[in-house]
Formats: sequence, structure tokens, C-alpha cells
Amino acid sequence: MATTNLSHYDKATIPNASQFRFGIVVSEWNPEITENLYLGAEQALIENGTLPENIIRWDVPGSFELIYGCKRMVETQKLDAVIAIGNVIQGETKHFDFVCEGVTQGIKDLNIKYDTPVVFCVLTDNNKQQSLDRSGGIHGNKGIECAIAAIKMAALRQF
Repeated sequence: MATTNLSHYDKATIPNASQFRFGIVVSEWNPEITENLYLGAEQALIENGTLPENIIRWDVPGSFELIYGCKRMVETQKLDAVIAIGNVIQGETKHFDFVCEGVTQGIKDLNIKYDTPVVFCVLTDNNKQQSLDRSGGIHGNKGIECAIAAIKMAALRQF
């Protein structure tokens, strides 16, 4: 169980994001989770200086499709970082394992291949309640945490 609220961060330690452009690719699967993650990420980016017009959102059908969506976003948009938002909940089959492994490796591969960081904001929980708890519930919002990571990674690109 998470012991840290995912939404807490020290704003004084975050680079100003006013000059950055961010892409967010959102899975349409489990929208009650992914929409909350998106809203948390968008809010955190704006609170740290990102102009709303510098946040580009694309939707994809599911978490596995995040890889291609992020790849195309990196290749076609001039961005400082991309956030991949998805949710995979454990079921009764091995599908969960295959999707989680594929998405994790795919996002990792994008970070190796391209100079634009892709931040992994995919909840991989045992049940829906755990996902709700991490997308604006009792453990905060992982979308906020990932937006802060994206800002820090965008700043790192400048070195």
C-alpha cells in the first residue's frame, strides 16, 4: 500500500514550465480512472506555468496503444516531454501481465530511441479500488506526480 500522497510536491523545487510544450496521450479504457489522471496532470502543468495551449492531448483506445500514440506524438509534435496515461486492472487471465509488460517495455524503448522523455503514468493495480485511490482518491493523483516528473525531465533536456 502506498504511504505517500501522490499529489504532494514542493512547488519551490519545480522548474518553471512556462516555456515548455507537453503532450499527453490518454487511454480510453477505464475512463473514470484515466480522465482523473489527465485532469491531475493538466492541473499540475498549468499550476507550474504551462500555458493551456502548450498541452496537447491525444486519445488512444487502450493502454497498449499508448506506445504508438506517444511515438507519433514525439515524431510529429515539437514537445519537451510526453505523459502516457493508462490503467490496467488485474483480471482472471494473463492478459494483465502481457499488457503491463508490453506497455512498460514500449515506453522504455521510446525513452531510449528519442530525445523527448516519455513519462509512464499507467496504473497497474490489482483491483479498481486501488486505481481509484491513486487517481484522485485517498493516495492522491498519480497524474500530478507524473506531470511534475515531466516538468523536471523537460528541464533536464535543456542541459
